[in-house]
Amino acid sequence: MTTAQPRPEILTIHPYVGGESTVPGANRTIKLSSNEGAFGVPPSAQAAIASVVQDVFRYPDGGADRLREAIGKRWGLDPARIVCGAGSDDLIYQFCLSYGGPGRDIVMSEHGFSIYHIAGTYAGSRVIKVPERNLTADLDAMLAAVSPSTRLIFLANPNNPTGSMVPSEDVARLRAALPPEVLLVLDSAYAEYVTRADYDAGVKLVDATDNTVMTRTFSKIYGLGGMRIGWCYAPPAVVDVLNRVRGPFNVSVAAQAAAIAAMSEPGWVEKGCAHNAAYRPKLAAGIQAAGLKVWPSEGNFVLVDLGTTEMANAADAFLRSRGIIVRKVAGYGLPHCLRVTVGLAEEVAMVTEAFTDFARQHRG
Repeated sequence: MTTAQPRPEILTIHPYVGGESTVPGANRTIKLSSNEGAFGVPPSAQAAIASVVQDVFRYPDGGADRLREAIGKRWGLDPARIVCGAGSDDLIYQFCLSYGGPGRDIVMSEHGFSIYHIAGTYAGSRVIKVPERNLTADLDAMLAAVSPSTRLIFLANPNNPTGSMVPSEDVARLRAALPPEVLLVLDSAYAEYVTRADYDAGVKLVDATDNTVMTRTFSKIYGLGGMRIGWCYAPPAVVDVLNRVRGPFNVSVAAQAAAIAAMSEPGWVEKGCAHNAAYRPKLAAGIQAAGLKVWPSEGNFVLVDLGTTEMANAADAFLRSRGIIVRKVAGYGLPHCLRVTVGLAEEVAMVTEAFTDFARQHRG
């Protein structure tokens, strides 16, 4: 008996697994597995969500006009060149489906965000993962992987899960060396946490070229991961394509209201950025003091290198015994590492203590 069958490549996709939220049996769970904002939902966004409860039986504004205007005002961008989606993942899928497909290759770095590979394979593209150098995208190697079949390059900057960042000068060099028919997508989900002077989220390149796109999200510093709201800034021709293929009501009433309000919360981004700038180094230093390796990071997380898969699994189990959930990243080709979100001050202290006790116990 036969049944409907998907395209063969679909069955090669490993489903995306999000960070866990609970530890069975734990009296208290500390979730540091999904790089969520340390301070939760902005008060103004909470109020905005409550205020639209009576309106959610209505379809949302399909063009997200007010939200695009608010984003444009916040970052000094033309709202007509902004497209919103149900998280930036939604837009990544649309790029792959629109510009990828059979016979069209997609290039990404080896440990880049896994949705690039999932969405690209779904679209029917061949996805080429290029080896990194010191867990940082090797732009020369990515250029070498470009062929006449290449149509998309994804570069997460900073990258998840490694935390590495490519300076703006190097990204501009990459763009200049790419063929004009290759669309460069700069995934800047963690842009608000970057404090380095040699960083640009992508606005300059989008403005200077007609084949570069920047994606952003409200899931991190704005604390709206559960709302699923992201956006991109793109050339007019790309905006036209996205508006032809995206879902007609892809951003909910509540998500649009929450995002608009979150951007108006006084000092929210500054508070989150300052906290991260203070506590990410403390988290890294505390874990390093226990004799464990921590890779440099520009995001709101650090990548702890335990050396072996066995050690990483043992550390994960030890942390879970204390109700602390971090992220195993074997799916990113890093089975010997754990990714740890920068939480509140108390959470940073607790996870640092847990790693210290684990290392002491292991040495003993």
